[in-house]
Amino acid sequence: MDDAHLREEGTASELLFKGNFLHAKRDTVRLPDGKSATREYVVHPGAVVVVPLLDDGRVAMVRQYRYPIGRVMTEFPAGKLDEGEDPLFCGQRELLEETGYSAREWAHAGAMHLAVAYSTEIIHIYFARGLTQGSQQLDHEEFVDVLAATPDELQAWCRDGAVSDAKTLTCTLWLQNVLSGAWSLDWNLG
Repeated sequence: MDDAHLREEGTASELLFKGNFLHAKRDTVRLPDGKSATREYVVHPGAVVVVPLLDDGRVAMVRQYRYPIGRVMTEFPAGKLDEGEDPLFCGQRELLEETGYSAREWAHAGAMHLAVAYSTEIIHIYFARGLTQGSQQLDHEEFVDVLAATPDELQAWCRDGAVSDAKTLTCTLWLQNVLSGAWSLDWNLG
């Protein structure tokens, strides 16, 4: 497809905020019709989410308090990429830190952009199986509970709104399609 008639070209950029984790920018762009507009957005380092498949058919999940929305969320384990970090390594690290599990096999399912209108964030989706239980290795500022859910329980939580985290909703769609055989994964030793 030729998308030239839709593209915007950056002509100027201003850093509005530089934090430890996120940055905010305001860019001036030239629109396809030649006019100018501004675009404000958050620069995010990227992240990884892991769908840990337990041998009994359940999935491992985490519950943690999310300050910006003021509530405890049930989610798949996830975390941000460190600068230059390989997404698979990040997924392995986050799975161990948050749940205590390590996995024998890994499959990269894809990637998702969480908020394309105002953020550069991309989240890489991995599945993990052949799990071995160990001890959580939480960061000093993390407080996380681990739980296991059947795919049916997870789908019900998504339907009822108990799970509303976008990455977990997307991964639940992936899980449903992988388990049904509609989508396949290429498994590799981790």
